[in-house]
Amino acid sequence: MKTQELSTDDDERAMADLAEVSDWRSIWGPPDTGLEAIRALVVRTMDVTGWRPWAPGDIDPDRYTWGLITPRETVMLVLPDAVLPESPRSGWSAYEIGPSDLAAAEEGLDERWPDQLLLGRKFWGPPVFVGSGSDARVPAEWRGRRRHLAVWLRPGAEFHLYATQPGPGIEQAGFGYSVYASEVA
Repeated sequence: MKTQELSTDDDERAMADLAEVSDWRSIWGPPDTGLEAIRALVVRTMDVTGWRPWAPGDIDPDRYTWGLITPRETVMLVLPDAVLPESPRSGWSAYEIGPSDLAAAEEGLDERWPDQLLLGRKFWGPPVFVGSGSDARVPAEWRGRRRHLAVWLRPGAEFHLYATQPGPGIEQAGFGYSVYASEVA
């Protein structure tokens, strides 16, 4: 197993960008493909966030996502029901995890999870859920895929901060976060 530990600067910028959106309900839309659907998604997102398209010009008619750039230069992949920040150069991660490395990868995640959670709290305040990704309260589609999970609620959105669960066939582990459309918040 190989590991790397980098500055959390990218994560801090992206988390601050996400924290500045007070109401996510106007961003979400139908999961349509095509030029008009992508344009509508981009316009909705720009109107709410002030982010700008990362690649002006031709839109692939088969796409239903688009990348936007925040004022802090974070690239956000925007979907009709989720926003995925691209901050690949932040924090701790492990890769080339073999079967004999699982315990060490889990230990690395467990050791660094409190700092990741503290970072999330810095930008998003107190979470409504902090626990294991295998907790019965976690929806089935997420259960077991996350070693650690914290959830924050915003109008129209759930913020998820998580540590991946290394296991058979999963050769990489680290921390991530995403925003998902929610009717609950």
